[in-house]
Amino acid sequence: MFFFTLLAATPVAAAGPEVVALGDSLTQGYGLPVEDGLVPQLQGWLDRNGIAAHVTNAGVSGDTTAGGLSRLDWALAPGTQALIVTLGGNDVLRGLPPEQARANLDAILTKAGAQNLPVLLIGIPVPGNYGPEYQAAFSAIWPDLAAKHGALYLDNLLAPILARPEAERAALIQPDGIHPSAAGVTLIVEALGPKVAELVGKL
Repeated sequence: MFFFTLLAATPVAAAGPEVVALGDSLTQGYGLPVEDGLVPQLQGWLDRNGIAAHVTNAGVSGDTTAGGLSRLDWALAPGTQALIVTLGGNDVLRGLPPEQARANLDAILTKAGAQNLPVLLIGIPVPGNYGPEYQAAFSAIWPDLAAKHGALYLDNLLAPILARPEAERAALIQPDGIHPSAAGVTLIVEALGPKVAELVGKL
């Protein structure tokens, strides 16, 4: 997977709204002990900052936008009050058509809207492997759909790692050169946490 995998987080006894994190390996916590994955670290950030919410890990390694759409109904268990969507990296890796990913994400946000769920939509960097037109078309998907659906938007999940000097990145990425290390996830969560707090504040 182009970015991190989210492993199912152990439920935490936390008061407040239920937030579902729908994503791929970046959400799942690929290659990390469960407690070091994105969702557990995000939960810890919320707890430390006094934000009462419980984040459920609905990340599946290797998932595409089509996969996320296909399992959305069961991912949104009764009691879900908000949704985080981080999908698209595997579509990019496979060179899938941008219009297909756009339609899938549009459908996810439409379904969330039908349930009156506030959404945080998170983008990922799109490399230029398939040419500038593909890169531009894919990069436009997340901001366009966030604006269309009135979703909160974080443009680049990996920005905190990519902003570091190249010499520092080795400690922030796993040996596969793709997925973040525990330290990398910590950096990501420091930037992501305030956006999730804003999402919870909409409830």
